[in-house]
Amino acid sequence: MTQKKFDRTGIRGLIFDEPVLFELGSPGRKGYSLPASELPDVDVATLLPPGEIRDAIEHFPELSELDVVRHFTRLSQWNFSIDSNFYPLGSCTMKYNPKINEDMARLPEFSQHHPYSPEILSQGSLQLLFELQDYLKEISGMSAVSLQPAAGAHGEMTGMLIVQAYLASQKNPRSKVLMPDSAHGTNPASSALCGYEVVQIPSDSEGLIDIAKLKDLMDEDTAAIMLTNPNTLGMFEKNILEITGIVHQKGGLVYCDGANLNALMGVCKVADMGVDLLHFNLHKTFSTPHGGGGPGAGPVGVQKFLEPFLPVPVIEQQEGGKYALVHDRPQSIGKVSTFYGNFGILLRAYVYIRSLGPDGVRQSCELAVLNANYIKSELKDTYHLPYPGPSLHEAVFNDQRQLAHNVKTLDIAKMLIDYGFHPPTIYFPLIVKGALMIEPTETESKETIDRFIQAMREIAELAEKDAERFHDAPYLSKVSRPDEARAARQPKLRWKPVNHR
Repeated sequence: MTQKKFDRTGIRGLIFDEPVLFELGSPGRKGYSLPASELPDVDVATLLPPGEIRDAIEHFPELSELDVVRHFTRLSQWNFSIDSNFYPLGSCTMKYNPKINEDMARLPEFSQHHPYSPEILSQGSLQLLFELQDYLKEISGMSAVSLQPAAGAHGEMTGMLIVQAYLASQKNPRSKVLMPDSAHGTNPASSALCGYEVVQIPSDSEGLIDIAKLKDLMDEDTAAIMLTNPNTLGMFEKNILEITGIVHQKGGLVYCDGANLNALMGVCKVADMGVDLLHFNLHKTFSTPHGGGGPGAGPVGVQKFLEPFLPVPVIEQQEGGKYALVHDRPQSIGKVSTFYGNFGILLRAYVYIRSLGPDGVRQSCELAVLNANYIKSELKDTYHLPYPGPSLHEAVFNDQRQLAHNVKTLDIAKMLIDYGFHPPTIYFPLIVKGALMIEPTETESKETIDRFIQAMREIAELAEKDAERFHDAPYLSKVSRPDEARAARQPKLRWKPVNHR
């Protein structure tokens, strides 16, 4: 794994010459050959409104089929994916999506089932959704589940709307939501969207919720606490029963962000911790595709007293074993998604759970925790651990030791790309300065993890010997150090000819 310094200019000129890759085509070249039409000539203008007829696109590339195939294949080879190598994003849980999930999602009986089909012709799909609800209830201990929310943050907002509706039904509206300073960024956003003031709870010296501060902040105007367990440091809130007791004593509800449920599933149930409602990130815990902006799924589970407020329609099994979508729920917060959520994603999660079975779900959790603690143990003498206490599914280091050589977290992440690994999550959680959050999940082998550990050690050693090397890394990627802020604020999402940009 010894690194060499490469001349990026030479590499780009040889392999990555952008004009050759993106300004392709030749006038008159085609990628198709259609037979002559047997229909009489018709004036298109008589068939379509004038505003619907588009003139020919000026400067549009004219390509053969081979040109197009090679172009998009080349682009795909520049992408990093979980199918090609280790993707140790902490908190985001980039878990491998088994191919059987994809095969089942492509079955025509599911993929071609129209959402407007009547219930009598949708019994198989409704049964699958009903059973998935039951599996999520069993895993979490919750009494009822809605599959409608289309993402984790959407599930958070749905949960907070349920909290709001419940408190309103009790003639006890409240204005504040408490959350730890290590919370996911969507937590305060979801609460604020529902009109709540967000009040931050500081962490203690162990990286856990400060119980004394919680007692000071919790009052009769607090609607809920929104927490993650284990938290974003990968640490289990060992005082969880005391935390939920403090909140319940003042009439508040406990919301759990289920982002890290893969560290608990099959071992313990969230409901037993005093949690009133939570969302499940199917794209994290249950292996459905993740990234690229969607689609996603963030089902919400609730205790019995909150069930009347779940979104409609609710899937029920009625007499005779038939399944139905029930809309008659007068206390419901209403619809939060078109139809009944992202069916293809829900189906993939169903297949994952059925493939594993109860014992497999538990083993998946145990291996995720084992892998993370193996990495933590092997790298603790190389990278600084700001919170060295027991952790579960992820480990959070920082760049404190490497900063002495003027090598920052971002430099470490960029150099890791040249070793063939996607960087871990960096600079999060915010309470850890220069954070490196690493989560291997249960799907990585010991051999892969050992290669990652060795790469991290070599990078730390290189930081001591040749810090200057880091400032231009990575050397082997298509792009080395893009202006990421500009890319986010001024994205180029459509092709334009080179002379007409």
